[in-house]
Amino acid sequence: MPLDHSDHTYVIKGATGDWELVMGLEVHAQVKSNAKLFSGAATAFGAEPNTQVSLVDAGMPGMLPVINEACVAQAVRTGLGLNAQINAFSRFDRKNYFYPDLPQGYQISQFAHPIVGEGEIECERDDGTLFTVGIERLHLEQDAGKSIHDLDPTATYVDLNRSGVALMEIVSRPHIRTPADAAAYVRTLRTILRYLDTCGGDMEKGQLRADVNVSVCRPGQYEKFIETGSFEHLGTRCEIKNVNSLRFIMQAIEYEAQRQVDILEEGGTIDQETRLFDANAGVTRSMRSKEEAHDYRYFPDPDLLPLQLEESFIADLKANLPELPAEKRKRFVEELGLSEYDASVLAADKDRADYFEKVLEGRDPKLAANWVNNELFGRLNKEGLGITESPVSPEQLGGIVSLIMDKTISGKIAKDVFEIVWAEGGDPAKIVDDRGMKQVTDTGAIEKVIDDLIAANPDQAEKVKDKPKTMGWFVGQVMKEMGGKANPQAVNEILARKLLG
Repeated sequence: MPLDHSDHTYVIKGATGDWELVMGLEVHAQVKSNAKLFSGAATAFGAEPNTQVSLVDAGMPGMLPVINEACVAQAVRTGLGLNAQINAFSRFDRKNYFYPDLPQGYQISQFAHPIVGEGEIECERDDGTLFTVGIERLHLEQDAGKSIHDLDPTATYVDLNRSGVALMEIVSRPHIRTPADAAAYVRTLRTILRYLDTCGGDMEKGQLRADVNVSVCRPGQYEKFIETGSFEHLGTRCEIKNVNSLRFIMQAIEYEAQRQVDILEEGGTIDQETRLFDANAGVTRSMRSKEEAHDYRYFPDPDLLPLQLEESFIADLKANLPELPAEKRKRFVEELGLSEYDASVLAADKDRADYFEKVLEGRDPKLAANWVNNELFGRLNKEGLGITESPVSPEQLGGIVSLIMDKTISGKIAKDVFEIVWAEGGDPAKIVDDRGMKQVTDTGAIEKVIDDLIAANPDQAEKVKDKPKTMGWFVGQVMKEMGGKANPQAVNEILARKLLG
């Protein structure tokens, strides 16, 4: 079983010694576009089978692919967001293999000359620590169709709606050392793609799926690989195909790492192969021996000219990039004064960050962050809702924050207002007016209640002089008498003056 990973290295104990885990990921991200990579067919999710298929997608003879410029722009934007080299020259190749849902008999991909070269991204772990993963390349390719095996016990059906949809394959360097880091890497990558609006990132809809290359080696070998760049220091890798959730990624890695160690401990060797993860059984199963590039007989696609990007095209895309998660997190800390934790939670999701920034408009950042992170997210989590499903709009929550800031209501009353808005909707200011929820700031009225309480409880008043902390009893009684509407600051100031002198 794994040891403590406090140093962020996943160690597996074996009878002959320790083993460490090394991984690289190939993430397939569906390009957010209205049309496919080489045809004008639609890409909407959930359409009836085979209703979004052009003659190009169906592999009909004589049909010529035409590059979709919008997909090219999305790939370049993504490369820029990954701090990667954009290649002005790239080329499409044919990757030859035969499968029922690949009507052309080949996939148009990029092999020798990808559109995006080396880059890196900074990822954040759950404990707030950061680690960097190198990006080896990003290339464009077309997706295959989908084989459906469960409609008929004796036949396989093929849906070509997905055939020809543009994919970005983002290949990492083998810089990932733990199952949790693999999940953090994919989560960070998904967040960047969503900020860039180049991929929806919905893993359940197949918009993002990961192939995980897992290998194990002896302690110290990974460091030699980093030093020399030679893969001979790492173990033979197995590729787990098409894992479509962060939880399954971690489970698949844990099982596969232990499987490899068990084989090596028994004196066996690891076969380089492609495996599938069975989520129900929690195991990986052999799918086929791992192909090498020559098995696919790559050659330049004769129907497509090489892609030559103008510098002005790249520069324009770069100038119009949105603020990315790491930049946003830094701004939230440095300009708004938020804690690293609050800033990280808010920036980790684009919808969440957008919601917060609407609540923030002209308001106290820390108070706004507190209400978004604690009250709103707490309630959403309890109800199993996402931020885009919130019954409380950012304008409504901002209204509640404003009412606290101008002392119209106390923080306690604000929670009651929040519950009303959550259940019934409405304008917070109008709710407070209509239901008489404004806090009492009239010091004369508060003072009268305090005087009556002190007169009725002389022993308790004497106790406060010896133990000032017991003044809290009086604060509670005043709030009770005034239905929670007394201004807490005024209550404390008047009590301190009357009881402590």
